[in-house]
Amino acid sequence: MALSALMAMPAYASDPAPVSVEVLQGWELSDGRRVAAIKLSLEDGWKTYWRAPGDSGIPPLFSWKGARNIGQMQITWPQPKVFDDGGVRSIGYKEQLVIPLHIAPKRDGQTIRLKGRMDIGVCSDICVPYTLKFDTKLEEAGTFPTPEIASALASAPFSASEAGVKSATCRLTPTDDGMQIEARVTVPPAGGREETVIEAGQGTIWVSEPVTTRKGGQLVAVSQMFHSSGTAFSVNRSDVRITILGSNHAIDIRGCSAG
Repeated sequence: MALSALMAMPAYASDPAPVSVEVLQGWELSDGRRVAAIKLSLEDGWKTYWRAPGDSGIPPLFSWKGARNIGQMQITWPQPKVFDDGGVRSIGYKEQLVIPLHIAPKRDGQTIRLKGRMDIGVCSDICVPYTLKFDTKLEEAGTFPTPEIASALASAPFSASEAGVKSATCRLTPTDDGMQIEARVTVPPAGGREETVIEAGQGTIWVSEPVTTRKGGQLVAVSQMFHSSGTAFSVNRSDVRITILGSNHAIDIRGCSAG
């Protein structure tokens, strides 16, 4: 969570809530997995945040306590939008957010109970935290995709191979109070003004908004990294995650080599 978000967030949220949650039942895949989704609906003028929310955002947190018959679960985030909040960048969604879930049951033929909570931040003129609870049994379903979920899956970032990434390198340089990371990605443009997000793969490391430039077929993004405790730290390049957000599509790059 960004320091500015912590300062802006009150101790509790007011009523009525500007956001609601529901579970979309989805469909079954041929390999036995179930596709479902968590759907958030936001009131006009409100937004919520992506997995990496930017300098002024509040990251979402899931808890699946009470869920039943879930072996493995994969969460897919649709491509977010970039917002300029008085010169401070945040990344998230307005109006509605459909988060697809691919669920492999522990026991075939038994009901999946999708129970849990989602702690999120929502912002309009102020930013407030909300806890959204859901508890739904996934009923028997056919194999025909649910349009809302299919649309969210279609908007998810491309993988590095799908986007034609030829190389992704990271140069790490110690600074007085942290570390600088310079990522260089050889990839065709994603369209329009490209924005970049760099994640260190460790929740205790804060990464600043990158300065992003493009030189022909290479995109360059430079960020500063700081440990939340102010102590020294190391970064494993295989854990670094680089997301490029363009007007045509987004690209999700997992790991980078030494630059």
